[in-house]
Formats: sequence, C-alpha cells, structure tokens
Amino acid sequence: MRKPTVVLGLGNPLMADDGIGVDLVERLEQDADRYPAVDFIDAGVGGMSVLHMIEGRRKAILIDSACMDEAPGTLRRFTPEEVHSTKILAHQSLHDADLLRVLMLAEQLGQAPGQVVIFGIQPQVVEVRQGLSGVLLDRVEYYLAEIRSELERSAG
Repeated sequence: MRKPTVVLGLGNPLMADDGIGVDLVERLEQDADRYPAVDFIDAGVGGMSVLHMIEGRRKAILIDSACMDEAPGTLRRFTPEEVHSTKILAHQSLHDADLLRVLMLAEQLGQAPGQVVIFGIQPQVVEVRQGLSGVLLDRVEYYLAEIRSELERSAG
C-alpha cells in the first residue's frame, strides 16, 4: 500500500556529488519508523519511472543535485512552478528524462501529487568517482534537518 507522502532521492552515486539525493534518502530511511506515512525511495537517475513513484501520492519530496549557480553545498527548496530546466535532451528515453517534464506529464495525466517540493543541492564535484565532496559531507546534518522539517510540516 502506497503511503501518502513519498521522498525520492535522485542522482548517480558513481558521479560524486550527483549522488547526494540517494545518500540523503538512505540516511532518512534509517529513521523511517519516525514517519509511518512516508515511503523513502532511492530513485537513482529517475527518468520516467518517477512518474509511477509519485502516482497517487498526496505529497512528493524530491532530493537531487542541482546546478543553480550557487556556492557548492547550497540547499534550496522550491516547487516545480518556481524553477525552469536547462537540461537538453537529445531524445526521449525512459532512463534520461527531465524531472520537470516528468512532473508536467504527471499533471497532464491527472497523476500528480497535490504538493511537490524539490530540494536542490549545488554540487561541488560531478565526475566519475564514488563519494560526496567534503563540502557536501560537512552539510549532511543540515540537509537532513531541513528535509525532516518538511516532513514534519507534512504530518501537521
């Protein structure tokens, strides 16, 4: 049975800071018993599968690295309406889809959650290697506190 709220960690842990969303959702999942109405999902690189992960939910919280022209490690909370994508896709693929386009498609299909919140984290390093940069590692507790605060708002 799907829970009303889902937290998706997006990204590729094999690309350094691009894996921040996956890292954070794994950490949050360790405290899942604190949030009985929340599913925590490692969504990997997402793609069109995100459409099915958010279907039928009241709220979706998405965590991903985001190039925002901010200082490395900066966290921003926004809704899909507050951002635009600069991702250029050469083709449509089930594995490489623009997150905002997936959310727009969910809306068009009547499958969008009532509320979508995106946490974007400015990466310092995106290259082929495992492990987060020191800048992001130093801020992990801050990121978790912000996401937990969002979850508390969902419960209220």
